[in-house]
Order: sequence, then C-alpha cells, then structure tokens
Amino acid sequence: MTVIELKNLSFSYDKEQSALDDVSLTIEKGEYVSIVGHNGSGKSTLAKLLVGLLVPSGGDIFINGVALNNKSASQVRKDMALVFQNPDNQFIGATVEDDIAFGLENHQIPHSEMRDIVVDFAGKVGMNDYLTSEPSHLSGGQKQRVAIAGALALSPKILILDEATSMLDPRGKREITELIEKLRSANPDLTIISITHDIEEAYLSNRVIALNKGKVAFDGKPEDMFAHKDVFEELHLSTPFVLQMQNKLKDIGIDSKAEDIDSLAEAIWQSK
Repeated sequence: MTVIELKNLSFSYDKEQSALDDVSLTIEKGEYVSIVGHNGSGKSTLAKLLVGLLVPSGGDIFINGVALNNKSASQVRKDMALVFQNPDNQFIGATVEDDIAFGLENHQIPHSEMRDIVVDFAGKVGMNDYLTSEPSHLSGGQKQRVAIAGALALSPKILILDEATSMLDPRGKREITELIEKLRSANPDLTIISITHDIEEAYLSNRVIALNKGKVAFDGKPEDMFAHKDVFEELHLSTPFVLQMQNKLKDIGIDSKAEDIDSLAEAIWQSK
C-alpha cells in the first residue's frame, strides 16, 4: 500500500534556484527509507514539504491517497510525526512526562487516558525511569528518545526523522538506531523516513533515496547504491564501515555478507 506519493514535486526558496526539481516517487507502508545527500541536496526541504511546513512551488504530495494542501493539512498531519535534529529545541515540558504528554494535550486526549499512554510510550523507548527528570539532566540520546516517544504517542502511521542523530555522540547515535530497529520489529506497518547524512545509518535501512541538486540520483537498496562507486562518489558519500570491512575480508579470502560489526567479528572468528 502506498502511503506517500510525490508527483513532479518542485520547490524554490528564492524563485530562482530549485531546492527540489521535478521529484516523483512513492513510499510504501512499512518501509524504512533513508534519504541521503550532501548539504543543499534538498533532503531537509523534502521533510518539511511532507509535513506541510513548506508549500510546493509545483507538483503534488499525496499522503495515504489524500492530496496535501491548505485544506487537508491538519487532517493529513494526524498520520505523521516529525522529529527534528536538535533534541534541546524539542523539549517543551518541564519533565520527560510533561513533554511526552504535550502532543496528547493538543489532541485533547482525556487526562484519564493520558497517563497510561505516556507510560506506555516512555517504556517503548526505555525512558520509564526518567519520567520525572528534567531535560537538562538527560544525555543527547535520551532527549532524542523522549522526542520520538512524544511523536509515537500520537500513533502516527509515518515517522519522519530529520537528521535526528546528527547532533548526537556515537553512543547517542547507537541508541537511536537500535530504537528504530526495535520500533520496526514491534510495528511492521510503521513507515519510517530518515533524512540523514550518516551513511552508516542509511546502510541499515531497506531503501535509500539519494538526492543531488534537488533531483533523485539513486533510489534502491543500500547495497546496490554502494555497488556503484560512481554514484556515491558523485554524491560525496563515504562507504559504510561494514561494507569496507566486507571488502577487506574478501581480499584475504573471507567472503562475509555480515550486515553489522558483531556478525563481521563472528565471520573472522569462524575463519580461524
């Protein structure tokens, strides 16, 4: 089932240079899609267009079959949630509990139901022990987990992460990527779109859309993109560490299809 369809989508900030230029694509229910590209490629612009924060200069956006426009925006947004890159800018409540509850209050969820929902989603992201904590006491990864919990509490069908790990340290990035995998396992119908410049993160998704100068330069499986050096070199993208290790191991006679560090280590151990 198609949940997002873009038809000849274009956008310009200054009416002279296009940030997005005639982009057409579809995203299916339950996909985990990474959108990559260098700075200025149009990926964050696309995220803002999808949730109606920007109005297209041309073309159409359909969310679950409904055309996104001024009249439909509020209804369409109920199916979507957006998590921004800076976790400090996303905290509104004085505590973790208040922050997760904020969106529920805006949706006029009865207070008698709200507490159970907050506890449930705090648990899903591993933050139940921090419900009364102040934001300043949390790490970057913890803050981002709270932001994701607040988004998920609204029961969106589409979760958009706009550079959600770009300001986190390696531990925080690992926490969020592990959380994404956990969310996908728990809810296979949840569509996740990750706008990212982190190629290691993109390699974990099941589809990569690469933008270059506002156009789609590649759309397919991560391993297919990195099989074409000309594509990712033109986009100034680096090869994921796991893929680099696979190639190094192949050079010494170990042919491993491992997709993570633990599996690579096991392949090396078994080769002894």
